[in-house]
Amino acid sequence: MIEAVLALGLEAALGYPDPLYRRIGHPVSWIAPLITGMEARFNQAEAPEWRRRGNGVAAAAAIAAIGAGFGLTLQRLCGRSLAGRAALILLATPGLAQRSLYQHVDAVRRPLARGDLTAARTAVGRVVGRDVAGLDKTGVATAALESLAESFNDGVVAPAFWLAIGGLPGLYAYKALNTADSLIGHMEPRWRAFGWASARADDLLNLIPARIAGALIAVSGRGGWRTMLQDAPKHASPNAGWPEAAMAGALDVRLGGPAVYDGEMVHRPTFNPDAPTPTAADLDRGLKIYRNACILLAMGFGICALARQRRR
Repeated sequence: MIEAVLALGLEAALGYPDPLYRRIGHPVSWIAPLITGMEARFNQAEAPEWRRRGNGVAAAAAIAAIGAGFGLTLQRLCGRSLAGRAALILLATPGLAQRSLYQHVDAVRRPLARGDLTAARTAVGRVVGRDVAGLDKTGVATAALESLAESFNDGVVAPAFWLAIGGLPGLYAYKALNTADSLIGHMEPRWRAFGWASARADDLLNLIPARIAGALIAVSGRGGWRTMLQDAPKHASPNAGWPEAAMAGALDVRLGGPAVYDGEMVHRPTFNPDAPTPTAADLDRGLKIYRNACILLAMGFGICALARQRRR
Protein backbone atom coordinates (compact mmCIF):
# COMPACT_ATOMS: atom_id res chain seq x y z
CA MET A 1 0.00 0.00 0.00
CA ILE A 2 2.93 2.33 0.63
CA GLU A 3 3.77 1.90 -3.06
CA ALA A 4 0.44 3.56 -3.92
CA VAL A 5 1.32 6.55 -1.72
CA LEU A 6 4.74 6.97 -3.30
CA ALA A 7 3.41 6.44 -6.83
CA LEU A 8 0.77 9.13 -6.27
CA GLY A 9 3.43 11.55 -5.02
CA LEU A 10 5.82 10.82 -7.87
CA GLU A 11 3.16 11.10 -10.56
CA ALA A 12 1.85 14.35 -9.09
CA ALA A 13 5.37 15.79 -9.23
CA LEU A 14 6.48 14.50 -12.63
CA GLY A 15 3.47 13.33 -14.61
CA TYR A 16 4.23 11.42 -17.81
CA PRO A 17 7.11 13.09 -19.67
CA ASP A 18 6.22 14.49 -23.11
CA PRO A 19 9.47 13.25 -24.75
CA LEU A 20 8.64 9.72 -23.62
CA TYR A 21 5.08 10.05 -24.89
CA ARG A 22 6.29 11.21 -28.30
CA ARG A 23 8.71 8.29 -28.50
CA ILE A 24 6.65 5.34 -27.23
CA GLY A 25 3.16 6.67 -26.59
CA HIS A 26 1.40 5.93 -23.30
CA PRO A 27 1.37 2.39 -21.83
CA VAL A 28 -2.35 2.67 -21.02
CA SER A 29 -3.13 3.23 -24.71
CA TRP A 30 -1.04 0.30 -25.97
CA ILE A 31 -3.95 -2.11 -25.55
CA ALA A 32 -6.39 0.06 -27.51
CA PRO A 33 -5.52 -1.42 -30.96
CA LEU A 34 -6.03 -4.92 -29.57
CA ILE A 35 -9.46 -3.97 -28.20
CA THR A 36 -10.60 -2.39 -31.46
CA GLY A 37 -9.18 -5.36 -33.37
CA MET A 38 -11.17 -7.79 -31.23
CA GLU A 39 -14.31 -5.74 -31.79
CA ALA A 40 -13.80 -5.71 -35.57
CA ARG A 41 -13.13 -9.46 -35.66
CA PHE A 42 -15.70 -10.84 -33.20
CA ASN A 43 -18.54 -8.31 -33.25
CA GLN A 44 -20.08 -9.15 -36.59
CA ALA A 45 -23.37 -7.34 -37.23
CA GLU A 46 -24.96 -10.40 -38.83
CA ALA A 47 -24.22 -12.64 -35.81
CA PRO A 48 -27.02 -13.26 -33.29
CA GLU A 49 -26.97 -11.14 -30.15
CA TRP A 50 -26.21 -14.06 -27.84
CA ARG A 51 -23.08 -14.88 -29.82
CA ARG A 52 -21.88 -11.28 -29.86
CA ARG A 53 -22.45 -11.01 -26.12
CA GLY A 54 -20.57 -14.26 -25.52
CA ASN A 55 -17.70 -13.02 -27.67
CA GLY A 56 -17.70 -9.82 -25.64
CA VAL A 57 -17.46 -11.76 -22.37
CA ALA A 58 -14.47 -13.66 -23.74
CA ALA A 59 -12.90 -10.43 -24.99
CA ALA A 60 -13.31 -8.72 -21.61
CA ALA A 61 -11.73 -11.70 -19.85
CA ALA A 62 -8.83 -11.66 -22.31
CA ILE A 63 -8.34 -7.91 -21.92
CA ALA A 64 -8.27 -8.20 -18.11
CA ALA A 65 -5.85 -11.14 -18.30
CA ILE A 66 -3.52 -9.27 -20.65
CA GLY A 67 -3.49 -6.22 -18.38
CA ALA A 68 -2.90 -8.33 -15.27
CA GLY A 69 -0.24 -10.39 -17.05
CA PHE A 70 1.58 -7.27 -18.18
CA GLY A 71 1.56 -5.92 -14.63
CA LEU A 72 2.62 -9.25 -13.14
CA THR A 73 5.55 -9.54 -15.53
CA LEU A 74 6.75 -6.05 -14.63
CA GLN A 75 6.29 -6.73 -10.91
CA ARG A 76 8.30 -9.93 -11.04
CA LEU A 77 11.06 -8.24 -13.01
CA CYS A 78 11.26 -5.56 -10.32
CA GLY A 79 11.81 -8.08 -7.53
CA ARG A 80 11.83 -7.27 -3.82
CA SER A 81 15.02 -5.25 -3.48
CA LEU A 82 14.96 -1.55 -2.65
CA ALA A 83 15.88 -0.72 -6.26
CA GLY A 84 13.16 -3.08 -7.46
CA ARG A 85 10.52 -1.42 -5.29
CA ALA A 86 11.63 1.98 -6.60
CA ALA A 87 11.25 0.65 -10.17
CA LEU A 88 7.78 -0.70 -9.32
CA ILE A 89 6.70 2.73 -8.06
CA LEU A 90 8.01 4.33 -11.25
CA LEU A 91 6.22 1.78 -13.42
CA ALA A 92 2.95 2.45 -11.58
CA THR A 93 2.91 6.16 -12.38
CA PRO A 94 1.65 5.81 -16.00
CA GLY A 95 -1.52 4.26 -14.61
CA LEU A 96 -2.29 7.44 -12.64
CA ALA A 97 -3.39 10.77 -14.11
CA GLN A 98 -3.37 13.38 -11.33
CA ARG A 99 -1.01 15.82 -13.01
CA SER A 100 -2.31 15.47 -16.57
CA LEU A 101 -5.93 15.83 -15.43
CA TYR A 102 -5.10 19.02 -13.56
CA GLN A 103 -3.20 20.39 -16.56
CA HIS A 104 -5.99 19.60 -19.02
CA VAL A 105 -8.68 21.23 -16.89
CA ASP A 106 -6.48 24.20 -16.05
CA ALA A 107 -5.98 24.64 -19.81
CA VAL A 108 -9.75 25.20 -19.99
CA ARG A 109 -9.85 27.52 -16.98
CA ARG A 110 -7.18 29.94 -18.18
CA PRO A 111 -8.74 31.02 -21.52
CA LEU A 112 -12.22 30.93 -19.98
CA ALA A 113 -11.09 33.33 -17.25
CA ARG A 114 -9.77 35.82 -19.79
CA GLY A 115 -12.89 35.56 -21.97
CA ASP A 116 -11.39 33.57 -24.86
CA LEU A 117 -14.34 31.25 -25.50
CA THR A 118 -12.89 29.77 -28.70
CA ALA A 119 -9.71 28.64 -26.98
CA ALA A 120 -11.69 27.36 -24.00
CA ARG A 121 -13.92 25.29 -26.29
CA THR A 122 -10.87 23.81 -27.99
CA ALA A 123 -9.32 22.92 -24.64
CA VAL A 124 -12.45 21.35 -23.20
CA GLY A 125 -12.90 19.36 -26.41
CA ARG A 126 -9.74 17.47 -25.47
CA VAL A 127 -11.24 16.15 -22.24
CA VAL A 128 -14.94 15.56 -22.98
CA GLY A 129 -16.85 13.48 -25.50
CA ARG A 130 -19.73 15.89 -26.12
CA ASP A 131 -19.98 18.38 -28.99
CA VAL A 132 -18.32 21.62 -27.87
CA ALA A 133 -18.89 23.97 -30.84
CA GLY A 134 -22.15 25.33 -29.41
CA LEU A 135 -21.08 25.63 -25.79
CA ASP A 136 -21.25 29.03 -24.11
CA LYS A 137 -19.06 29.97 -21.12
CA THR A 138 -21.38 28.19 -18.72
CA GLY A 139 -21.43 25.08 -20.90
CA VAL A 140 -17.63 24.99 -21.07
CA ALA A 141 -17.28 25.38 -17.29
CA THR A 142 -19.92 22.70 -16.70
CA ALA A 143 -18.26 20.22 -19.06
CA ALA A 144 -14.83 20.79 -17.52
CA LEU A 145 -16.07 20.37 -13.95
CA GLU A 146 -17.96 17.19 -14.80
CA SER A 147 -14.88 15.75 -16.49
CA LEU A 148 -12.69 16.77 -13.55
CA ALA A 149 -14.98 15.04 -11.06
CA GLU A 150 -15.55 11.84 -13.04
CA SER A 151 -11.91 11.54 -14.10
CA PHE A 152 -10.79 12.01 -10.51
CA ASN A 153 -12.24 8.57 -9.98
CA ASP A 154 -11.29 6.92 -13.28
CA GLY A 155 -7.81 8.43 -13.50
CA VAL A 156 -6.75 8.73 -9.87
CA VAL A 157 -8.81 7.05 -7.15
CA ALA A 158 -9.71 3.78 -8.88
CA PRO A 159 -6.24 3.02 -10.32
CA ALA A 160 -4.59 3.91 -6.99
CA PHE A 161 -7.13 1.70 -5.18
CA TRP A 162 -6.41 -1.30 -7.40
CA LEU A 163 -2.66 -0.65 -7.19
CA ALA A 164 -2.94 -0.77 -3.40
CA ILE A 165 -5.10 -3.91 -3.50
CA GLY A 166 -3.39 -5.86 -6.28
CA GLY A 167 -0.06 -4.24 -7.11
CA LEU A 168 0.86 -3.69 -10.74
CA PRO A 169 -1.38 -6.60 -11.92
CA GLY A 170 -4.39 -4.96 -10.25
CA LEU A 171 -3.51 -1.54 -11.62
CA TYR A 172 -3.04 -2.61 -15.23
CA ALA A 173 -6.00 -4.99 -15.25
CA TYR A 174 -8.15 -2.07 -14.14
CA LYS A 175 -6.69 0.28 -16.75
CA ALA A 176 -7.17 -2.31 -19.51
CA LEU A 177 -10.85 -2.82 -18.67
CA ASN A 178 -11.42 0.91 -18.21
CA THR A 179 -9.95 1.49 -21.68
CA ALA A 180 -12.19 -1.26 -23.08
CA ASP A 181 -15.23 0.38 -21.51
CA SER A 182 -14.36 3.73 -23.10
CA LEU A 183 -13.91 2.12 -26.53
CA ILE A 184 -16.67 -0.49 -26.73
CA GLY A 185 -18.82 -0.22 -23.58
CA HIS A 186 -21.52 1.86 -25.27
CA MET A 187 -25.29 1.46 -25.49
CA GLU A 188 -25.55 2.13 -29.23
CA PRO A 189 -26.74 -0.94 -31.22
CA ARG A 190 -23.28 -1.68 -32.65
CA TRP A 191 -21.64 -2.14 -29.23
CA ARG A 192 -24.50 -2.95 -26.85
CA ALA A 193 -24.09 -6.74 -26.88
CA PHE A 194 -20.35 -7.05 -27.48
CA GLY A 195 -19.35 -4.30 -25.05
CA TRP A 196 -21.76 -5.37 -22.31
CA ALA A 197 -19.18 -7.41 -20.35
CA SER A 198 -16.50 -4.71 -20.51
CA ALA A 199 -18.97 -2.08 -19.31
CA ARG A 200 -20.25 -4.23 -16.44
CA ALA A 201 -16.72 -5.21 -15.39
CA ASP A 202 -15.73 -1.54 -15.34
CA ASP A 203 -18.84 -0.74 -13.27
CA LEU A 204 -17.89 -3.43 -10.76
CA LEU A 205 -14.27 -2.31 -10.46
CA ASN A 206 -15.36 1.30 -9.86
CA LEU A 207 -18.09 0.52 -7.35
CA ILE A 208 -16.01 1.25 -4.24
CA PRO A 209 -13.56 3.80 -5.71
CA ALA A 210 -16.32 6.05 -7.08
CA ARG A 211 -17.86 6.40 -3.65
CA ILE A 212 -14.46 7.08 -2.13
CA ALA A 213 -13.90 9.75 -4.80
CA GLY A 214 -17.23 11.38 -3.99
CA ALA A 215 -16.46 11.37 -0.27
CA LEU A 216 -13.01 12.88 -0.83
CA ILE A 217 -14.52 15.69 -2.91
CA ALA A 218 -17.14 16.38 -0.26
CA VAL A 219 -14.53 16.46 2.51
CA SER A 220 -12.18 18.65 0.46
CA GLY A 221 -14.99 21.02 -0.49
CA ARG A 222 -16.40 21.07 3.04
CA GLY A 223 -19.83 20.20 1.75
CA GLY A 224 -21.74 18.32 -0.92
CA TRP A 225 -22.74 15.26 1.08
CA ARG A 226 -26.48 15.87 0.79
CA THR A 227 -26.31 16.55 -2.93
CA MET A 228 -24.15 13.47 -3.48
CA LEU A 229 -26.42 11.14 -1.55
CA GLN A 230 -29.58 12.61 -3.07
CA ASP A 231 -28.54 13.07 -6.71
CA ALA A 232 -25.85 10.44 -7.44
CA PRO A 233 -28.39 7.63 -8.00
CA LYS A 234 -30.00 9.69 -10.79
CA HIS A 235 -27.07 8.99 -13.12
CA ALA A 236 -27.40 6.14 -15.62
CA SER A 237 -24.00 4.89 -14.47
CA PRO A 238 -23.88 3.31 -11.00
CA ASN A 239 -20.63 5.17 -10.34
CA ALA A 240 -20.17 8.38 -12.33
CA GLY A 241 -22.84 10.26 -10.41
CA TRP A 242 -21.03 10.05 -7.08
CA PRO A 243 -18.04 12.32 -7.76
CA GLU A 244 -20.06 14.57 -10.10
CA ALA A 245 -22.88 15.13 -7.62
CA ALA A 246 -20.36 15.66 -4.83
CA MET A 247 -18.59 18.33 -6.89
CA ALA A 248 -21.91 20.05 -7.66
CA GLY A 249 -22.77 20.13 -3.97
CA ALA A 250 -19.31 21.16 -2.79
CA LEU A 251 -19.26 24.12 -5.19
CA ASP A 252 -23.01 24.77 -4.87
CA VAL A 253 -23.42 24.84 -8.66
CA ARG A 254 -25.66 23.01 -11.10
CA LEU A 255 -24.02 20.24 -13.12
CA GLY A 256 -25.37 17.69 -15.58
CA GLY A 257 -28.41 18.37 -17.72
CA PRO A 258 -28.86 18.03 -21.50
CA ALA A 259 -25.75 17.79 -23.70
CA VAL A 260 -25.14 17.16 -27.41
CA TYR A 261 -23.20 14.06 -28.47
CA ASP A 262 -22.48 13.42 -32.16
CA GLY A 263 -25.17 15.91 -33.14
CA GLU A 264 -27.87 14.38 -30.94
CA MET A 265 -29.27 15.87 -27.76
CA VAL A 266 -28.90 13.55 -24.77
CA HIS A 267 -31.08 14.24 -21.75
CA ARG A 268 -28.98 13.65 -18.63
CA PRO A 269 -29.93 14.08 -14.97
CA THR A 270 -29.21 17.38 -13.25
CA PHE A 271 -27.18 17.51 -10.06
CA ASN A 272 -28.04 20.24 -7.53
CA PRO A 273 -30.75 21.60 -9.88
CA ASP A 274 -31.67 24.66 -7.79
CA ALA A 275 -28.11 26.04 -7.74
CA PRO A 276 -26.65 28.56 -10.23
CA THR A 277 -24.67 27.45 -13.28
CA PRO A 278 -20.86 27.39 -12.93
CA THR A 279 -18.40 30.08 -14.03
CA ALA A 280 -14.65 30.23 -14.61
CA ALA A 281 -14.24 31.14 -10.94
CA ASP A 282 -16.04 27.92 -9.98
CA LEU A 283 -13.67 26.00 -12.22
CA ASP A 284 -10.76 27.49 -10.26
CA ARG A 285 -12.45 26.43 -7.02
CA GLY A 286 -13.05 22.97 -8.44
CA LEU A 287 -9.35 22.57 -9.20
CA LYS A 288 -8.50 23.52 -5.61
CA ILE A 289 -10.93 20.91 -4.32
CA TYR A 290 -9.38 18.38 -6.68
CA ARG A 291 -5.85 19.11 -5.42
CA ASN A 292 -6.95 18.75 -1.81
CA ALA A 293 -8.81 15.53 -2.60
CA CYS A 294 -5.65 14.06 -4.18
CA ILE A 295 -3.70 14.94 -1.03
CA LEU A 296 -6.35 13.34 1.17
CA LEU A 297 -6.27 10.20 -0.98
CA ALA A 298 -2.52 9.83 -0.51
CA MET A 299 -2.86 10.52 3.21
CA GLY A 300 -5.56 7.87 3.49
CA PHE A 301 -3.37 5.24 1.85
CA GLY A 302 -0.49 6.32 4.08
CA ILE A 303 -2.57 5.86 7.23
CA CYS A 304 -3.70 2.42 6.04
CA ALA A 305 -0.08 1.46 5.31
CA LEU A 306 1.04 2.53 8.80
CA ALA A 307 -1.86 0.66 10.39
CA ARG A 308 -0.90 -2.48 8.50
CA GLN A 309 2.71 -2.17 9.61
CA ARG A 310 1.68 -1.84 13.26
CA ARG A 311 -0.42 -5.00 13.07
CA ARG A 312 2.58 -7.03 11.88
